[in-house]
Order: sequence, then C-alpha cells, then structure tokens
Amino acid sequence: MPVDVVSFGCRLNAFESELIAREADAAGLADAIVINSCAVTNEAVAQARQSIRKLKRERPEARIIVTGCAAQTQSDMFAAMPEVDRVLGNDDKLHAAAWLATRQALAGPRFGIDASEKVAVSDIMAVREMAPHLLDGFQRGLPRVFVQVQNGCDHRCTFCIIPFGRGNSRSVPMGAVVDQVRTLVERGHAEIVLTGVDLTSYGADLPGAPKLGRLVQQILRHVPELQRLRISSIDSIEADADLLDALASDARLMPHLHLSLQSGDDMILKRMKRRHLRQDAIDFCAEVRRLRPDITLGADLIAGFPTETEEMFARSLDLVEQCGLTFLHVFPYSPRPGTPAARMPQVDGAVIHERARRLRAAGESALRRRLEAEVGCQRDVLIESDSQGRTEHYLPVAVSGASLGAVQQLTMTGHDGVKLLVQPSQSSPCSTGRSSTP
Repeated sequence: MPVDVVSFGCRLNAFESELIAREADAAGLADAIVINSCAVTNEAVAQARQSIRKLKRERPEARIIVTGCAAQTQSDMFAAMPEVDRVLGNDDKLHAAAWLATRQALAGPRFGIDASEKVAVSDIMAVREMAPHLLDGFQRGLPRVFVQVQNGCDHRCTFCIIPFGRGNSRSVPMGAVVDQVRTLVERGHAEIVLTGVDLTSYGADLPGAPKLGRLVQQILRHVPELQRLRISSIDSIEADADLLDALASDARLMPHLHLSLQSGDDMILKRMKRRHLRQDAIDFCAEVRRLRPDITLGADLIAGFPTETEEMFARSLDLVEQCGLTFLHVFPYSPRPGTPAARMPQVDGAVIHERARRLRAAGESALRRRLEAEVGCQRDVLIESDSQGRTEHYLPVAVSGASLGAVQQLTMTGHDGVKLLVQPSQSSPCSTGRSSTP
C-alpha cells in the first residue's frame, strides 16, 4: 500500500507533500500515514491533532509520521501523542536519507518507546542552502504545477511563527529554476506557479542577489513555449521594478497577484512589525492596475490582532474597496506561543470571529462584483478538472466536456455568485473585465 500524505496549510506544503510521497514510497514505508502539518494558527495545529486521532482509529495498524511547520515548532507535543510513531523536521522531510532512517526506526518495537526517541528534528536555522526539487511523474497530467523557488523567511512579524518552522530565507539558483520550468513545459503542463514562503525575498542569498523580477524575466525569455506563468503570494513593498515590468509587458505572466497585507491600519501594521503602511498598499494596487488594467488582486488579512479597536478594524474593512481586492484570505487572529503578539493585550475571541465574518462577507461581495463585470468577456480558461477551469485572472469557471489541461477560449455568459458560467465563443475579448475600484 502506498504512503498516504495528509497536507495542511499553504500551497508550498501541498507541493512538498508530493515530494514526501515520492521519498517515503522510495524508502519502503508501506502502510504509513504522513501528516504534513501547518503552524500558522492554533486551529491548524488542532486540525492536525484531530486528524491524527481519527486516522489512528480508522487504521490502527498504520504507522503515523508527523512533519511540517507544527512538527518543527512543537515536536514534543506531537511526540507525546500515543498515536504518533515519528516526528520529522521540516527540512528533514525533503531528504531521502531522513525517510530511510525513519523506516529503520519504525522497524523496531511499537510500544514502550519514549517520546523523545520519536523525534528526528534538526536545527532549521542552520539550513543555509536549498536544492531544487523536481517532482517527475507526480505532477504528470496536472494542468497547473508548482515550482518551489524559495523557502524560509528573514523577517520577524510579531504574529508569525513560520520563520521558526521554515528557517531563514534561501533560494533555488535561477538556472535550476529555468531548467525545471522547461522540463515541466516539455511534459505538457500549461501553467507554472512559482511558490515560496517569502517569495519577494528571492535571490538575496544568491551570488549577485538577483530579485524575483529578474527570475520571472529569465523564465519568460528562456522558456518561450510556456503558456502561463503565475506567482503566488508576495509582499507588495518588496516587489521590484523588473517584476512590475514583466507584469506590464508579457501577457504570459498572469494578471493576478495575491498580497500579504494583513491590516489596513498603520498602528496595527507597526505593531505587527510589517514593512509597509496603509498608503503603500493602496499606491501599489493603483500602480499595478495602471500597468495591467484587468488585473485581479487578492490579499491576506488578519482580523482581531491584539489591541485592534473597531476603528482600526474599519480601516482593514475599507481596504478591500480602496485596493480593489477580489480574493480575500481571512485569518482570525490566534496567539502563537513564542511570538511577541501573544504577549500583547488580546481582543475578545467573539469579537475576533465577528470581524473575520465581516471581512469574509466583504470578500464575497467583491468577488460577486468581479464575476458580474466578467459577463460577456472572452477569456482563456485553463481546464483543471471535469467541472472547473480558471481564467487568466484566477477566477473559477464552471465547465463540462472540456479537455483536461487545455487552455480554451470561452465567453463568460453569467455567474452563480461563486463561479463564472461559459460557452465556446469567437467573440472579441473584453476590454477590461475589471471590478469597481476606488
């Protein structure tokens, strides 16, 4: 029986889960279950623990291995769970040798093992380099595939535990990234997504310190057969001139950005130790919209950060309209042990969840407005499955009878509030398709 990997959290974890499956299978860990955990919120950690207990009840003979960010930051907690057989570090999970060692460790007796003997977690802060990982056959047949170009984070936002789960920022050399993209395109993948923990810090540790924009330009220049290139979440204050130039000049770089904004209030941003202010976010969104008028913008926003008043929250709520955001990823604040924000005066839990609800409602309204603006427009839709595709702007489209992995030109005929509805068309493309903006 092949190894089952249960992944929590970000796209990078999803990418790494495929790599884990490959290495664990190669190590001969048959009938094992790997939990690739997330540490971004208390809820994410709780979900991992609940999943472990549930899976052990369903498959009592399976060996359970826990890895990921929460395993790195809270290894003792997972090791103390009787259901867990092994806790593997967040860098260790990417190396074949660690999985071979895990197989050897699990060959011993199951019971009577001291919790400390379960832990195989190395010092993540000592990791300085990053090897490229190409997922060979695991991503075959998938229309959209991920290429990890960066890991870790050198910043220390007061709410965030992730640097301690991922380590310091490190980058894959540009040549290796270009080679991976070329290989994936040759295998028929239509869309490549560049992913990382702090993507706009890419290159600072490489010779010459190339930035993300230069990497994007190199990919577009040296892989002309690539149909669609997309980048995952970025820190807008660190977006470089080459990245904006590529966005403005090459249609293959998709008109969609997801921004790490977190708050719309300057005092909260300072207490978060963010590197931008409210006006910086508004100005950036206006600039990218000037360069690419039909762009869609998403953002991460935290509701109920410590000391946040109703007036401060209102500035975050207003930022949805001021920045013309379409996609919102809303996090109800939860204190992470060991972070400075956990020691700040906390907002009442009920207030936090109510503010998160209001932010999500604003996001749903913004998405509906954008979907409505798309009706009548012609878009190139990447077919992801039998029932769904996505436009260049990452808007979901309901499809049927389409060829998986194809990019089809379709006209948007309506929407259901969540997805666009389409029919094949030869009509002219929509001029902007943009949502209402400030």
